[in-house]
Amino acid sequence: MKIEGRIWKFGSNVDTDAIIPARYLNLTDAGELAKHVMEDERPEFINEVKKGDILLAEKNFGCGSSREHAPLALKAAGISCIIAESFARIFYRNGFNQGLPLLESYEASKKIQDGNLVQVDLTSGEIFDVTQQKKFSAKPIPPFMQELVKDGGLIPHLRKKGNKKN
Repeated sequence: MKIEGRIWKFGSNVDTDAIIPARYLNLTDAGELAKHVMEDERPEFINEVKKGDILLAEKNFGCGSSREHAPLALKAAGISCIIAESFARIFYRNGFNQGLPLLESYEASKKIQDGNLVQVDLTSGEIFDVTQQKKFSAKPIPPFMQELVKDGGLIPHLRKKGNKKN
């Protein structure tokens, strides 16, 4: 599975309240949540992000509260993949549960710049910065987690598996 998109770069310790502020947690519609993604952190984000874009962060992305709203809102806003040096563990799991692929790469998080065009191969973990013409590597996503992404998240994946049994 390959993805290509523009990089939106963020620093370390971006918490779930920065991703989707708590004042919007009463919203349940993904499209409505998406209208407020990163609104306090980077106000231009929601007006400029395009479907397929890639979020890049440094360490501990998604720390803070255990909000499924955060990866759901990012995915609904058009983010196709997140690359970071590291993720808060609950965010990591919530991301895959929402069908949002996450890759860990120290080198990419340090050397890829905001606005660069990047190609990501989720199967191999290869990250190619088209703008700089440089390759980086990440730990490949395990096959069972690739299935979650392909199926759109945990719930659609379980439904698909359940339908195969009938």
